[in-house]
Amino acid sequence: MAEWKLETTAGAQEAQAADPLTPPLLVELGTEELPVKALPGLAQAFADGIVAGLDRRELGHGRARVLYTPRRLAVLIEGVAGQQPEQTIERRGPAISQAFDADGQPSRAVLGFAASCGVSVDRLERLQNEKGAWFVYRAVRPGATLAELLPEILREALAAMPIPKPMRWGAHEHAFARPVHWLVVLHGAEVIDMELLGVRADRLSRGHRFHAPKPLWIASAADYVEALRAARVLVDPDERRQRIRDEIGRAAGLGGPRPRIDPGVLEEVNGLTEWPCAIACSFEERFLRVPQEALVLTMEANQKFFPLLDEQGRLTSRFVGIANIESREPEAVRGGYERVIRPRFADAEFFFDEDLEQGIAAMNEGLARVTYQQRLGSYADKVERIVMLIDPLARAAGVDAELARQAARLCKADLQSRMVGEFPELQGIMGRYYARAAGLPEELADALDQHYQPRFAGDAIAASPMGRVLAAADRIDTLVGGFAAGLRPSGNKDPFALRRAALGLVRTLIEGGLDLSLPPLLARANSQLPATVEPAEVDALMDFVYERLRGYLLDKDVPVDRFEAVLAVRPGSLPDFLRRVEALGDFVQMEAAQALAAANKRIRNLLRKAGDEAVPQVDAGALVEPAEQALLRALEQAEADTEPALARHDYVAVLRRLAELRPQVDAFFDGVMVLVDEPALRAQRLGLLQRLARRFLAVADLSVLAPA
Repeated sequence: MAEWKLETTAGAQEAQAADPLTPPLLVELGTEELPVKALPGLAQAFADGIVAGLDRRELGHGRARVLYTPRRLAVLIEGVAGQQPEQTIERRGPAISQAFDADGQPSRAVLGFAASCGVSVDRLERLQNEKGAWFVYRAVRPGATLAELLPEILREALAAMPIPKPMRWGAHEHAFARPVHWLVVLHGAEVIDMELLGVRADRLSRGHRFHAPKPLWIASAADYVEALRAARVLVDPDERRQRIRDEIGRAAGLGGPRPRIDPGVLEEVNGLTEWPCAIACSFEERFLRVPQEALVLTMEANQKFFPLLDEQGRLTSRFVGIANIESREPEAVRGGYERVIRPRFADAEFFFDEDLEQGIAAMNEGLARVTYQQRLGSYADKVERIVMLIDPLARAAGVDAELARQAARLCKADLQSRMVGEFPELQGIMGRYYARAAGLPEELADALDQHYQPRFAGDAIAASPMGRVLAAADRIDTLVGGFAAGLRPSGNKDPFALRRAALGLVRTLIEGGLDLSLPPLLARANSQLPATVEPAEVDALMDFVYERLRGYLLDKDVPVDRFEAVLAVRPGSLPDFLRRVEALGDFVQMEAAQALAAANKRIRNLLRKAGDEAVPQVDAGALVEPAEQALLRALEQAEADTEPALARHDYVAVLRRLAELRPQVDAFFDGVMVLVDEPALRAQRLGLLQRLARRFLAVADLSVLAPA
């Protein structure tokens, strides 16, 4: 088969992209209202697909702007070339040795090749290299135009967009996230004639649905953003987002309450509006007796409003709504916003009062009727398992164990409240309010809220020691129960959120300074499991926790070899694990570090090769070489010197003292043959190396730090 090869003329693509006279390209896809949470991703994917298509076809271009509103996706690309660069075509044909018959006439193969290239045989060139000689056809042809290539580029971009459930409309077979109503494709001032999703491209966009409802003439791609702005549409999401912030500030007023602008709510409002205008609103002050978290959640999650807070961060009776219109009757808009919030606040007030009347103790009794997990029993069962884990954690945290057990017994009570039933996001938060209402200690009440922390990536751990105790106990039970019930994560599936629980446990133990051995706690949690499940393997649980610890430390730029060196000795305490890692950071800066790491690797290999030959106790009298005798004396002194440091977990001091053994270690390996033929002497020398390795392993496996 003949081979085709296309080569771009050198520098042509770069020259086109850099040409200031090259016009911009605008593609605007007008739709019905797009899904707000997916909107930024759809817009970015649309732009990425178009840019990738231009790049694949060697059409030079400048920067791409991603533009969108609720009913349009647009891409404005600076300086897009109108044509591909010239391309050199090279097509290889038959071998010359087979191209002519005995009479010197062209064979059918070469005649057919020439005809397929549209030339006579005498127009073919010859290509020769070390592998042979062939006929070859070469030609230079102009590149295809942007107008010819863009329809396919746009179809590819649409096909690559992340649309899980495309919609169909009308009688055709086209499908997209929402029905498409208009298409603008301009290269500079010229319309590129094409059809996409059943719509013909032109230069007629749409302005604001109410402020500028008529079709909007776009003279050129460069005029697009300004033309839309004049038609009361801010098509640039960054500009629209800043206007929302400015409008909220204007509505709040100078020197007044400060707005709470949640990034997620801001992004949703940005995806709901084309010309955002703020409306200052208020509600009855009597609702402020309801926990402000419930009111804020209602305003933000349900209505996309922005609450106003006083200097102490307390909710005021004012809020800001964002309209998608510059109304001539703002009072009517304000009234609508205030009317829609009132019944939701009244519901929250009713739920809160009902819960106060019921009381946290009665809520707690109801946990026996709520299933936690089919094989693990009810929430009441889980609570009792958490209680049984409290004592060792309380000792490590220095908190009152009895008060911590009381907090543990109430830590899930608010799951039976009306408020949490309506607003699941408030679990823990409402428990704090109900504990306070019952007259329970403030430390206990705060712990009921804090034990859910960290709730999400980047969230802080529990602020109080008692909160950390509850947080750790809860997550230990979740991990052990999840493994025992066969819910261990697999691939992307983690139905019981065990990875999140393990990471929360890691952060709580390390950042909270809960310095205690985790395996006994896991075993204790195992012993509390119901008879319906087999206990989980503690080693497997620790491996799972270590994997989360690995990610946690790598995010803090801990080199992987230091993590692996400490992992080799499997410390049970995670704060202790961190101290060892930090000590290795000091050790690797020492002059002796590389040599000692290599020596440890050599020791490890010798011991592995020898099997179980090493004596358990080294006899100094059996050692004959001065170097080995000197190493034993130095090691005995180092052991004595490092015992106090090991007892106080001062691993930096331990490694610094062990680093002083380098001269004796070097002299041993320079002058002593370990694997001698005499079995007794070989066993003594292996025992000496085993004793040396054991002392280093009191901190970490330094052999991991040696070069491969």
